[in-house]
Amino acid sequence: MMDSLTEEERELAAMVREFAETVVAPQAYEADRTHTLSMDVVARMGELGLFGLPFPEEYGGQGGDYMALGLAIEALGRVDQSIAITLEAGVSLGAMPVFRFGTEEQKRELLPDLLAGRALAGFGLTEPEAGSDAGATRTTARLDGDEWVIDGSKQFITNSGTPITRFVTVTAVTGSVEGRKEISTIIVPNGTPGFTVEPPYDKVGWNASDTHPLTFDGARVPAGNLLGERGHGFRNFLSILDEGRIAIAALSTGAAEGCLEAAVEYAKSRTIFGSALSTRQNAQFTLARMRARVHTARLAWHHAARLRDRGLSFAEAAAIAKLVAGEAAMDNARDATQIFGGNGFMNEFPVARHYRDSKILEIGEGTTEVQLLVIARTLGLAG
Repeated sequence: MMDSLTEEERELAAMVREFAETVVAPQAYEADRTHTLSMDVVARMGELGLFGLPFPEEYGGQGGDYMALGLAIEALGRVDQSIAITLEAGVSLGAMPVFRFGTEEQKRELLPDLLAGRALAGFGLTEPEAGSDAGATRTTARLDGDEWVIDGSKQFITNSGTPITRFVTVTAVTGSVEGRKEISTIIVPNGTPGFTVEPPYDKVGWNASDTHPLTFDGARVPAGNLLGERGHGFRNFLSILDEGRIAIAALSTGAAEGCLEAAVEYAKSRTIFGSALSTRQNAQFTLARMRARVHTARLAWHHAARLRDRGLSFAEAAAIAKLVAGEAAMDNARDATQIFGGNGFMNEFPVARHYRDSKILEIGEGTTEVQLLVIARTLGLAG
């Protein structure tokens, strides 16, 4: 698969893989056990330029593209999904909305610290009654003089409560047009009166990832904090999700590969009834299927990333990539856990953490069912 990469891309993938193995992996178990995001690891990712990969140099980025970002996320996801999603969300949901839709002033003010990893930002979309159906948004924002007054709540918001979180961008109903909700996106700095980052969730997986519910009770921000055109929040959100699905597919591919590598190594070293587990045909067939899933998932996200980077339509390809890769991660985590037997149920082994972590890959940034709906619509099927 590396044959399809440029020399620069191969070097980037190798560099991040080494960083993942020497810096990220050694802390992964303890971070998961204590539900702690290592800010030292985040800072070191910033020093490597990972948060700035797909952004132009004029804002402090690395001048790369989404392919480069995906390669980095895949390498991190192989050893620690919590760290990988911190990077993915920091770029796709934190910085990218500002870069894509912000004014020049907003870009100059906010992007340099985000792209250097000195700051993080969250994207507040999901609500108790509005997940896949983002049009059901109930959070409101009304203009009062030269300020937006925001009321409502958000849930499952990544990177929203770290020590370096600078702001969250929230979707809110700002009015109605022809009887339909007008949804806009507004930047809300952390520390704004009336904006509360609630205690973190007790999650099944991604334990070292920072995730909180958010509450807005008369939170006031300047009118100039509107991100993008008023009423274009939903449309902008959909385009951000399309890109994010490529990144999640890359993360999923890394997780699937991490499970495969661990299972192969364990099968070779585990003796059962006098011979290595790897000599048993049923184990060989399981590992072969795991390998096929990794290969297919990587092909899918590479294809979507190339389309995106060439300026071509990529929404369907991104949906296919996330569908295929998310299922590959979950299936490989299950099979790897089975290969490990009782040890696969122990959190000290990476496959156990992948087993818990991978389920969200079939849910976050569009569930499996949403991906199927997107693909069905490209076939001309109405619902």
